[in-house]
Amino acid sequence: MHAAAVLTEVRDGAIWLTLNRPEAMNSISPSVVQGLMHGLDLAATSNEVRAVVLCGTGRAFCAGADLKFVRSTGDADGVGSFLGDFLVLLNRLEAFPKPVIAAVNGMALAGGLEMVLCCDLVVAARSAQFGDAHANYGLLPGGGGSVRLPRKIGPTRAKYLMFTGEFVSAEHMKSAGLVNEVVDDPALLEAVGALVASIAAKSPLGLARMKALVDDGLQQPLETALRQELLMSALHEQSHDMHEGLAAFAEKRAPRFVGR
Repeated sequence: MHAAAVLTEVRDGAIWLTLNRPEAMNSISPSVVQGLMHGLDLAATSNEVRAVVLCGTGRAFCAGADLKFVRSTGDADGVGSFLGDFLVLLNRLEAFPKPVIAAVNGMALAGGLEMVLCCDLVVAARSAQFGDAHANYGLLPGGGGSVRLPRKIGPTRAKYLMFTGEFVSAEHMKSAGLVNEVVDDPALLEAVGALVASIAAKSPLGLARMKALVDDGLQQPLETALRQELLMSALHEQSHDMHEGLAAFAEKRAPRFVGR
């Protein structure tokens, strides 16, 4: 019996989706895409899940697409179908209404980097490495890397990584703005758990609306984004969670948010 390509566990307010192909450096295969999509389905319907965490087993977070699988498909249509499914997954990750956290335990390369780019927050082990890597094999990004990477770290840095295929450190990517926090390797899961605990205590509705405002606002002119924020704030005034938060403040107690 084969082990699951993605391990799924709900604990402490988050669903932990762990890529589980350590022998292949957690490279992306159809089973990985399907496993992650299934995990997002569970996260979307569970009130217990306040955040999504992506991580990997072994020495890699994700080394990109499984090139053995890509070669074995033997035709452009098969590769195109696989990349299409992967892009659907990435777009869903990026737009997911609950915060998505990447716990980068090792190498995040090519498609693995593209996955990180779709996460809201990134915590990395000190030994983690990041790279585009497509140029090393004569490939092009197929999961939005040429679009999202320059938007996250700037076009000059992005082109350097894309053109050279170099791997860079977690500290380098923190200075570039992609990584939020770098921690010693043994402390990675504990640090992510603490971050999840902080997020899980907040209003799920408020977090979803803030995420939408930030992501939509980046694509709009300033005046349009400010109007959208004002409209969303007016709508949010009708929510249970806003009234609960104000009541908890007045009563000097912890709020009990329910997500509506």
